[in-house]
Amino acid sequence: MTTYHNDNARSGQNLGETILTPSNVNSSNFGKLFVISVDGKVDAQPLYLTQVSIPNQGMHNVLYVATEHGSVYGFDADSGTLLWQVSMLAAGETTSDDHGCGQVIPEIGITATPVLDPKAGPHGTIYVVAMSKDGSEDDHQRLHALDATTGAEEFGGPQNIQASFPGTGDNSSGGNVIFASGQYEERASLLLLNGVVYTAWTSHCDIRPYTGWIMGFDQSTLAQVSVLNVTPNGNEGSVWMSGAGLAADTSGNMFLLDANGTFDSALDANGFPSQGDFGNAFLKISTANRQLSVADYFEMFNQGAENGSDEDLGSGGALVLPDLTDGSGQTRHLAVGAGKDSNIYVVDRDAMGKFNARKNNIYQEVQSALSGPVFSMPAYFNNTVYYGAVGDSIKAFAISNAQIASAPASQTGNAFGYPGATPSISANGASNAILWAAENGGAAVLHAYDATNLSHALYNSNQAAGGRDRFGTGNKFVTPMITNGKVYVGTTNGVGVFGLLH
Repeated sequence: MTTYHNDNARSGQNLGETILTPSNVNSSNFGKLFVISVDGKVDAQPLYLTQVSIPNQGMHNVLYVATEHGSVYGFDADSGTLLWQVSMLAAGETTSDDHGCGQVIPEIGITATPVLDPKAGPHGTIYVVAMSKDGSEDDHQRLHALDATTGAEEFGGPQNIQASFPGTGDNSSGGNVIFASGQYEERASLLLLNGVVYTAWTSHCDIRPYTGWIMGFDQSTLAQVSVLNVTPNGNEGSVWMSGAGLAADTSGNMFLLDANGTFDSALDANGFPSQGDFGNAFLKISTANRQLSVADYFEMFNQGAENGSDEDLGSGGALVLPDLTDGSGQTRHLAVGAGKDSNIYVVDRDAMGKFNARKNNIYQEVQSALSGPVFSMPAYFNNTVYYGAVGDSIKAFAISNAQIASAPASQTGNAFGYPGATPSISANGASNAILWAAENGGAAVLHAYDATNLSHALYNSNQAAGGRDRFGTGNKFVTPMITNGKVYVGTTNGVGVFGLLH
């Protein structure tokens, strides 16, 4: 498990889980094994490598945990034993404060899920973006490359993150918009694609000035190789997606849902915004020759109303679907996303639809498919897309002839309060599929359902008597990670580890 939601498509599925099955995941056989304590909130999804040789400590399956206190840990994934811990703070620094925004509190260190490359460097490398504040109250954003066996900095890192881009939008000077470290947070999970680590940036709440930045860094040198701003002559339009990562297809294109911000409804001859401002759009980003550019996009006809009422698409994450065959036998390359308006949007990755002020030119739109806004991302398994909106059940939407059904095939018997849930799937190939979801709240709750029929609840961590499986305070945007017979769930001060009890 080397990246957010298991793969670059962000499917959330692990098809190699042979230990956990619908028959043994129940409160009699399955439950909390232990809780790993750490020094801050775990907003990032934990990552995992098997059979790592740790200096002077032998071979271990390693769980990697990053915290808002600016620390990265390597733990034995089976026992919880600490193998190493490093801080991303430079001498004399602290984590950053909340910048007057209640979304990430009380401190900002590492918010985005890192990304691992087991083949980079001498022993594998984990790439991390961390925010900090120095004694002069100046904020810093840095990209770190850490040895997966020790946490030691590699490749001459860390790299201070700075950027400019041609434009006259928010925080511009001399014909360029300037990236101001204190105005941004790296919330969207990191993407490693063709030797480049990609980051995407959001604001603190909607506190201007800010614009929409995406940046690429060479994974071997940490040198910045490309910068794109998607609202360079406007404002807002950041990339946050409730912590989901930039998604990518096998052709090297990235897909994301941009948040509310300036959109140029006046289009150029190619149907693109005349000033390059793509607020509230479903974007396809080309990475050809390691250079970032918008290759295609879809924008809703009512973008003005959505931008004006903060009902944007950018609260959700994008998922790249596998190749699907439509009713006429044509292969379709699709991606799916949803945001605050509770509609599911399916785009054709080869022709996304661009903008029409009178109607949505889109492959498929499932209107009012969900009973609340989406502050999460879906999972995919076996021709089914699973969504957990705010205040809604998790719903399973079947795909047939490359179309998503308008009504769910099944749904959970319970609803999930804010921020809903980002589900994960474990299965052994096409069998023994389990949907996992974490419930936010005063007490975190881990749920498991039969993925083929979500009305069949298998387990939740409140079932066992005496609070046996309680594991901490709930934390928003948490995504369960399942591998090798265990489930790992972040909390406000640790990671709950679940597995078979016998």
